[in-house]
Amino acid sequence: MRVAIADHHQLFREGLKKLLEPLANVKIVGECSSGEEAVELVRSITPDILITEAVMPGIGGLEALHRIKQMQVGTRVVVLTGHSHAPFPTQMLRAGASGFLSKNVTFEELDLCLRRVYFGRRYICEDVAQELAHYSFGAAKESPFHALSQREMQIMLMVVNCANAIQIAKSLSLSAKTVNSYRYRIFDKLNINGDVAMTLMAVEHGIIARHSSGNLPPLPSRRRGEVAQTQQTLAPAHE
Repeated sequence: MRVAIADHHQLFREGLKKLLEPLANVKIVGECSSGEEAVELVRSITPDILITEAVMPGIGGLEALHRIKQMQVGTRVVVLTGHSHAPFPTQMLRAGASGFLSKNVTFEELDLCLRRVYFGRRYICEDVAQELAHYSFGAAKESPFHALSQREMQIMLMVVNCANAIQIAKSLSLSAKTVNSYRYRIFDKLNINGDVAMTLMAVEHGIIARHSSGNLPPLPSRRRGEVAQTQQTLAPAHE
Protein backbone atom coordinates (compact mmCIF):
# COMPACT_ATOMS: atom_id res chain seq x y z
CA MET A 1 0.00 0.00 0.00
CA ARG A 2 1.69 3.19 -1.21
CA VAL A 3 0.54 6.14 0.92
CA ALA A 4 1.12 9.89 0.56
CA ILE A 5 0.29 12.58 3.14
CA ALA A 6 -0.96 16.13 2.54
CA ASP A 7 -1.19 18.39 5.58
CA HIS A 8 0.04 21.94 6.23
CA HIS A 9 1.52 21.04 9.63
CA GLN A 10 4.96 19.47 9.27
CA LEU A 11 4.95 18.10 12.81
CA PHE A 12 1.69 16.28 12.11
CA ARG A 13 3.08 14.79 8.89
CA GLU A 14 6.21 13.60 10.68
CA GLY A 15 4.17 12.04 13.47
CA LEU A 16 1.83 10.30 11.03
CA LYS A 17 4.74 8.90 9.05
CA LYS A 18 6.31 7.44 12.19
CA LEU A 19 3.00 5.76 13.06
CA LEU A 20 2.36 4.33 9.60
CA GLU A 21 5.83 3.23 8.51
CA PRO A 22 6.04 0.21 10.88
CA LEU A 23 2.76 -1.21 9.53
CA ALA A 24 3.03 -4.27 7.34
CA ASN A 25 2.61 -3.57 3.61
CA VAL A 26 2.51 0.24 4.09
CA LYS A 27 5.08 2.44 2.38
CA ILE A 28 5.09 6.26 2.67
CA VAL A 29 5.94 7.52 -0.82
CA GLY A 30 5.50 11.29 -0.49
CA GLU A 31 4.24 14.27 1.47
CA CYS A 32 3.20 17.87 0.83
CA SER A 33 1.65 20.89 2.54
CA SER A 34 -0.88 22.51 0.17
CA GLY A 35 -3.72 21.68 -2.18
CA GLU A 36 -1.70 22.42 -5.31
CA GLU A 37 1.18 20.26 -4.10
CA ALA A 38 -1.24 17.41 -3.36
CA VAL A 39 -2.53 17.44 -6.93
CA GLU A 40 1.01 17.49 -8.34
CA LEU A 41 2.11 14.74 -5.96
CA VAL A 42 -0.69 12.45 -7.11
CA ARG A 43 0.03 13.28 -10.76
CA SER A 44 3.72 12.47 -10.40
CA ILE A 45 3.77 9.34 -8.22
CA THR A 46 0.13 8.06 -8.16
CA PRO A 47 -0.02 6.68 -4.61
CA ASP A 48 -2.64 4.08 -3.77
CA ILE A 49 -3.99 6.35 -1.01
CA LEU A 50 -3.63 10.05 -0.30
CA ILE A 51 -4.31 11.09 3.29
CA THR A 52 -5.25 14.75 3.23
CA GLU A 53 -6.45 17.57 5.46
CA ALA A 54 -9.68 19.26 4.35
CA VAL A 55 -8.40 22.81 4.94
CA MET A 56 -4.95 23.67 3.59
CA PRO A 57 -3.22 26.66 2.00
CA GLY A 58 -3.77 27.45 -1.66
CA ILE A 59 -6.68 25.74 -3.35
CA GLY A 60 -7.31 23.66 -0.22
CA GLY A 61 -8.32 20.06 0.24
CA LEU A 62 -11.73 20.25 -1.41
CA GLU A 63 -10.53 21.63 -4.74
CA ALA A 64 -7.49 19.33 -4.64
CA LEU A 65 -9.78 16.33 -4.19
CA HIS A 66 -11.95 17.48 -7.09
CA ARG A 67 -8.91 17.77 -9.39
CA ILE A 68 -7.49 14.44 -8.29
CA LYS A 69 -10.76 12.65 -9.05
CA GLN A 70 -10.88 14.31 -12.48
CA MET A 71 -7.43 12.88 -13.24
CA GLN A 72 -8.83 9.33 -12.90
CA VAL A 73 -5.50 7.89 -11.82
CA GLY A 74 -6.91 5.43 -9.29
CA THR A 75 -5.62 7.16 -6.15
CA ARG A 76 -8.14 6.89 -3.33
CA VAL A 77 -8.41 9.83 -0.94
CA VAL A 78 -8.86 9.61 2.82
CA VAL A 79 -9.65 12.90 4.56
CA LEU A 80 -8.08 13.11 8.02
CA THR A 81 -9.04 16.49 9.38
CA GLY A 82 -9.56 18.74 12.35
CA HIS A 83 -12.56 20.16 10.46
CA SER A 84 -14.86 17.19 10.84
CA HIS A 85 -18.07 19.14 11.49
CA ALA A 86 -20.66 20.10 8.87
CA PRO A 87 -20.48 20.84 6.02
CA PHE A 88 -17.00 19.36 5.44
CA PRO A 89 -17.91 15.64 5.55
CA THR A 90 -20.75 16.04 3.06
CA GLN A 91 -18.72 18.25 0.73
CA MET A 92 -15.66 15.99 0.74
CA LEU A 93 -17.63 12.78 0.32
CA ARG A 94 -19.61 14.28 -2.56
CA ALA A 95 -16.33 15.31 -4.19
CA GLY A 96 -15.17 11.70 -4.15
CA ALA A 97 -13.39 10.99 -0.84
CA SER A 98 -13.24 7.28 -0.03
CA GLY A 99 -12.76 7.85 3.68
CA PHE A 100 -13.43 10.60 6.20
CA LEU A 101 -11.87 10.69 9.67
CA SER A 102 -11.60 13.29 12.39
CA LYS A 103 -8.18 13.78 13.97
CA ASN A 104 -9.69 12.43 17.20
CA VAL A 105 -9.69 8.85 15.89
CA THR A 106 -7.42 6.19 17.30
CA PHE A 107 -4.51 4.85 15.31
CA GLU A 108 -6.29 1.49 15.13
CA GLU A 109 -9.26 3.12 13.40
CA LEU A 110 -6.99 4.93 10.96
CA ASP A 111 -5.32 1.60 10.12
CA LEU A 112 -8.73 -0.01 9.62
CA CYS A 113 -9.87 2.84 7.38
CA LEU A 114 -6.78 2.64 5.16
CA ARG A 115 -7.14 -1.09 4.65
CA ARG A 116 -10.83 -0.89 3.84
CA VAL A 117 -10.31 1.97 1.42
CA TYR A 118 -7.39 0.15 -0.21
CA PHE A 119 -9.71 -2.75 -1.00
CA GLY A 120 -12.31 -0.47 -2.55
CA ARG A 121 -14.64 0.20 0.35
CA ARG A 122 -15.66 3.49 1.97
CA TYR A 123 -15.11 4.38 5.59
CA ILE A 124 -16.47 7.15 7.83
CA CYS A 125 -15.46 7.37 11.48
CA GLU A 126 -18.22 6.89 14.04
CA ASP A 127 -18.54 10.47 15.33
CA VAL A 128 -18.85 11.87 11.80
CA ALA A 129 -21.29 9.11 10.78
CA GLN A 130 -23.43 9.95 13.81
CA GLU A 131 -23.46 13.63 12.90
CA LEU A 132 -24.45 12.85 9.31
CA ALA A 133 -27.25 10.59 10.58
CA HIS A 134 -28.56 13.33 12.87
CA TYR A 135 -28.75 15.72 9.94
CA SER A 136 -30.46 13.12 7.76
CA PHE A 137 -33.19 12.53 10.33
CA GLY A 138 -33.59 16.18 11.27
CA ALA A 139 -32.23 15.69 14.79
CA ALA A 140 -29.64 18.44 14.37
CA LYS A 141 -29.79 21.88 12.82
CA GLU A 142 -28.19 21.86 9.38
CA SER A 143 -25.31 24.25 8.71
CA PRO A 144 -26.27 27.09 6.34
CA PHE A 145 -23.14 26.20 4.35
CA HIS A 146 -24.80 22.95 3.27
CA ALA A 147 -26.64 25.04 0.66
CA LEU A 148 -23.39 25.78 -1.18
CA SER A 149 -22.15 23.82 -4.16
CA GLN A 150 -18.63 22.42 -4.17
CA ARG A 151 -17.29 25.38 -6.17
CA GLU A 152 -19.14 27.89 -3.97
CA MET A 153 -17.76 26.21 -0.86
CA GLN A 154 -14.22 26.42 -2.18
CA ILE A 155 -14.54 30.11 -3.08
CA MET A 156 -16.14 30.85 0.29
CA LEU A 157 -13.22 29.20 2.09
CA MET A 158 -10.71 31.26 0.12
CA VAL A 159 -12.62 34.52 0.68
CA VAL A 160 -12.87 34.07 4.46
CA ASN A 161 -9.14 33.32 4.50
CA CYS A 162 -8.57 36.76 2.96
CA ALA A 163 -7.90 35.87 -0.68
CA ASN A 164 -9.16 38.50 -3.13
CA ALA A 165 -11.01 37.84 -6.40
CA ILE A 166 -7.86 38.05 -8.53
CA GLN A 167 -5.98 35.57 -6.33
CA ILE A 168 -8.92 33.17 -6.30
CA ALA A 169 -9.35 33.47 -10.06
CA LYS A 170 -5.69 32.61 -10.65
CA SER A 171 -5.76 29.61 -8.29
CA LEU A 172 -8.97 28.16 -9.72
CA SER A 173 -8.35 29.08 -13.39
CA LEU A 174 -11.40 31.34 -13.52
CA SER A 175 -11.93 34.97 -14.43
CA ALA A 176 -12.27 37.52 -11.64
CA LYS A 177 -15.75 38.30 -13.00
CA THR A 178 -16.76 34.66 -12.57
CA VAL A 179 -15.38 34.61 -9.04
CA ASN A 180 -17.42 37.68 -8.13
CA SER A 181 -20.52 36.07 -9.65
CA TYR A 182 -19.97 33.10 -7.34
CA ARG A 183 -19.49 35.45 -4.38
CA TYR A 184 -22.86 37.12 -4.92
CA ARG A 185 -24.52 33.75 -5.40
CA ILE A 186 -23.04 32.68 -2.05
CA PHE A 187 -24.35 35.87 -0.42
CA ASP A 188 -27.85 35.06 -1.70
CA LYS A 189 -27.76 31.46 -0.47
CA LEU A 190 -26.49 32.46 2.98
CA ASN A 191 -28.79 35.50 3.17
CA ILE A 192 -25.92 37.86 3.92
CA ASN A 193 -24.67 41.11 2.41
CA GLY A 194 -20.89 40.86 2.07
CA ASP A 195 -17.53 39.31 2.88
CA VAL A 196 -17.51 40.56 6.49
CA ALA A 197 -20.85 38.92 7.24
CA MET A 198 -19.67 35.73 5.55
CA THR A 199 -16.51 35.68 7.66
CA LEU A 200 -18.49 36.18 10.87
CA MET A 201 -20.85 33.38 9.87
CA ALA A 202 -17.90 31.10 9.07
CA VAL A 203 -16.44 31.76 12.53
CA GLU A 204 -19.79 31.14 14.21
CA HIS A 205 -20.23 27.79 12.47
CA GLY A 206 -16.66 26.62 12.98
CA ILE A 207 -15.58 26.90 9.34
CA ILE A 208 -12.60 28.99 10.44
CA ALA A 209 -11.09 29.27 13.91
CA ARG A 210 -12.19 31.96 16.32
CA HIS A 211 -9.20 34.23 17.04
CA SER A 212 -8.53 35.90 20.36
CA SER A 213 -9.30 39.58 20.70
CA GLY A 214 -6.63 41.77 19.17
CA ASN A 215 -5.39 38.94 16.93
CA LEU A 216 -8.07 38.86 14.27
CA PRO A 217 -7.14 38.26 10.63
CA PRO A 218 -7.50 41.24 8.29
CA LEU A 219 -10.97 41.44 6.80
CA PRO A 220 -11.85 42.72 3.32
CA SER A 221 -12.41 46.48 3.38
CA ARG A 222 -16.01 47.66 3.59
CA ARG A 223 -17.75 50.95 4.11
CA ARG A 224 -17.66 51.83 7.79
CA GLY A 225 -21.42 51.92 8.15
CA GLU A 226 -21.84 48.53 6.49
CA VAL A 227 -19.23 46.91 8.74
CA ALA A 228 -20.83 48.31 11.89
CA GLN A 229 -24.31 47.23 10.81
CA THR A 230 -23.14 43.73 9.82
CA GLN A 231 -21.24 43.17 13.05
CA GLN A 232 -24.18 44.31 15.15
CA THR A 233 -26.54 42.01 13.28
CA LEU A 234 -24.40 38.89 12.92
CA ALA A 235 -21.93 38.99 15.82
CA PRO A 236 -22.01 35.73 17.87
CA ALA A 237 -24.36 35.84 20.84
CA HIS A 238 -21.76 34.17 23.07
CA GLU A 239 -18.09 34.78 23.53
